[in-house]
Amino acid sequence: MADAEEAQSGSTSLTPTDKDASKICILLNATGNVPIIKKRTWTVDPNKTVSWIQKFIHKYLKLDASEQIFLYVNQTFAPAPDQIIKNLYDCHGTNGKLVLYYCKNQAWG
Repeated sequence: MADAEEAQSGSTSLTPTDKDASKICILLNATGNVPIIKKRTWTVDPNKTVSWIQKFIHKYLKLDASEQIFLYVNQTFAPAPDQIIKNLYDCHGTNGKLVLYYCKNQAWG
């Protein structure tokens, strides 16, 4: 995942650079008792899978191998691990980004 540009006000800019033009902007929100990722907005290759994002979060948070990460789209459902990010974005993207919630316990769906 590549960092999205940060605006001076502290919010993230959704204007992609030329090299990120084909990437999808993802907003990661913590839910439940999971540690918070301070940088919430990331740009991702549209051909990555949900399981790739789960592994990234697991590694980024330095969780134990026994701990799981659950992802939810817009607080409604858990996508399949082999689901492609582009497909999720095309169906559930809002305001130019895909909103994903992550937690260590099942929350919705």
